[in-house]
Amino acid sequence: MHKETMNPRERWEAVLKREKPDRIPMDYWATKEASAKLVKHMQCGDLDEALAKLHVDRPRDVYPRYIGPPRKEDTDSFGCKRKRVQYGDGYYYECASNPLAQYNSVEEIEKNYTWPTNDDWDFSGIADSIKGYEDQPIKGGGSEPFLIYCHLRGMEQAYMDLALNPEIVHYCLDKLFDLAYDWTLRIYEQIPGKVLISYVAEDLGSQESLLFSLDHIREFILPRMKRMMTLAHDAGVYVFTHSDGAIRDVIPDFIKIGSNVLNPIQWRCLGMEREGLKKDFGDKLIFHGAVDNQEILPFGSVEDVREEVLENMRVLGAGGGYILAPCHNIQVVSPAENIIAMYETCYENGWS
Repeated sequence: MHKETMNPRERWEAVLKREKPDRIPMDYWATKEASAKLVKHMQCGDLDEALAKLHVDRPRDVYPRYIGPPRKEDTDSFGCKRKRVQYGDGYYYECASNPLAQYNSVEEIEKNYTWPTNDDWDFSGIADSIKGYEDQPIKGGGSEPFLIYCHLRGMEQAYMDLALNPEIVHYCLDKLFDLAYDWTLRIYEQIPGKVLISYVAEDLGSQESLLFSLDHIREFILPRMKRMMTLAHDAGVYVFTHSDGAIRDVIPDFIKIGSNVLNPIQWRCLGMEREGLKKDFGDKLIFHGAVDNQEILPFGSVEDVREEVLENMRVLGAGGGYILAPCHNIQVVSPAENIIAMYETCYENGWS
């Protein structure tokens, strides 16, 4: 019978430092409907109880509290209205309005649009929010501005802007990255030395290729991501880089600008085979995720899930450098038995 000798934060830290943890750390990403289904199946009082029973080492996220002017219903700080979109037994909130879509120049945006301010948020309660959770990894700060830019301009227009309106892209991304930088800095200042990871992300891949050219990624995205990563490293924080899809071509750039952890490792996508990623980048990146939830978690058997977990541990966990998690949010269609099998298999077999 194995005995844990580390708490979740120590376990994550060991992997991030390329040291040997007592066992492979495990993380949890899921929709609220999938979580409710899991809690009910396990007959637990809440998700925290269920994850504790499964020995999941999920980080604790920290956020400030909104104190700004009242916002319209289902509208975010950027003025983007959301609508509820049903899918089976669950739903997502999708962007339904694009406040900057009608403008054709930086001058028009400056004249007609007011950018939000971080002064509308109260950061002072962050220290209290982690009391009692000192044994968990703390995740705070970071950025994903091109996603916000797509909401502000509309997806199609945002991608066209890269070629047709580069000055608008540069202007807006500077504004968005400045907000993210200041937001992150304020979090670090509230709990110095406590944040372990910051989420510096952009979704850059489809199932088969990058969503737009590597030249455009290098012009618009990477220099600004590097600035965020430098801020994190200067504060002693590890950089957690999320980018869905077939992103192999940009992984060397991620490493060059300072990524420490790569998520979600969608190995079904072109070029994202686990063996190749481990061989080429395993000494430079920690891999996070990789349990397939496009086919295996939702539609496979319990035995399929067990085999998937063992394969990830064998390939990505060879010599260390792996944190087990689903390769995206677990959806409500996934059987609770499969979710449980994922974590039980890793817990049973992931000891050093």
